[in-house]
Amino acid sequence: MNSYHLDHLQYLETDAIHVMREVAAEFERPAILFSGGKDSICLLRLAEKAFRPSDIPMPLLNIETGHEFPELIGFRDRRAKELGAKLIVRTVEDVLARGLATAAPGEVSRNRLQIPALLGAIEEFRFDCCVGGARRDEEKARAKERFFSFRDSFGQWDPKNQRPEIWNLYNARLNAGENMRVFPLSNWTEVDVWEYVRKEKLEVPGIYFSHERECFRRGGQWLPIPPPHAGAGQPDPYAGARPKPAEKHAKLVVRVRTIADMISTGMIESRADSVDDIIAEIAAARVTERGTRADDKSSEAAMEDRKKAGYF
Repeated sequence: MNSYHLDHLQYLETDAIHVMREVAAEFERPAILFSGGKDSICLLRLAEKAFRPSDIPMPLLNIETGHEFPELIGFRDRRAKELGAKLIVRTVEDVLARGLATAAPGEVSRNRLQIPALLGAIEEFRFDCCVGGARRDEEKARAKERFFSFRDSFGQWDPKNQRPEIWNLYNARLNAGENMRVFPLSNWTEVDVWEYVRKEKLEVPGIYFSHERECFRRGGQWLPIPPPHAGAGQPDPYAGARPKPAEKHAKLVVRVRTIADMISTGMIESRADSVDDIIAEIAAARVTERGTRADDKSSEAAMEDRKKAGYF
């Protein structure tokens, strides 16, 4: 008697599709967090497999810092249009202009400032669930997340108050004002993501592959040099993120492993110009994926503190 066997990626895909369908069944107003990065690209393919030939039954939501790579924004917009999906974009610039957030003195990264923009979008559209591409292997705080991660009425996360998930049964009950973050890729690894990209022949932004870019050295890593400041009489949005006279800068062949804004994304020197090359490079890497993120280096608990306050 023949039996049907799923390989490793098929098991991960099946579980993730199950989670996506649970979201559609359990929540009234869910959204998919889509940045154009590799993890959210996999989320969109899983959503296609979960719901096609019907339309994906939830909009795409992205919170812009104002410091994104232009390549990423262009890819995000084009991919949403190709899928016929509704794309909702909210910005840090808007919450700053409205006085809903204030940058701390000397604060360069805007990742913390994405929190009020995200919580504001959840309130504006009454989203009761946001589906994200976070994975447990990324770093310590995300390893504490469940598939269905509860947020209270203030949008906050308590890692010590998580609901049990036994036999893939998920508790999606919410009171008024509460919401859920759901992570279908929780059990995936960085290699799994790239193997899925290869298997499904998914397009990803070119900055994941080797290319020439002007970079400067800070904090033990190469950071991209931001675009020139063209706003005469206006404050430079990249102030503090430009190379200082003593900081080494050079044109290098680099790529990104994980994408934040230009201020936080560390570039790695690499000749990997194909998915196969990237998979081989990751297998030999001695630095974790988020080890290239400057915003995670401020303290060991940086990500957990942001998540407790309502971060992605």
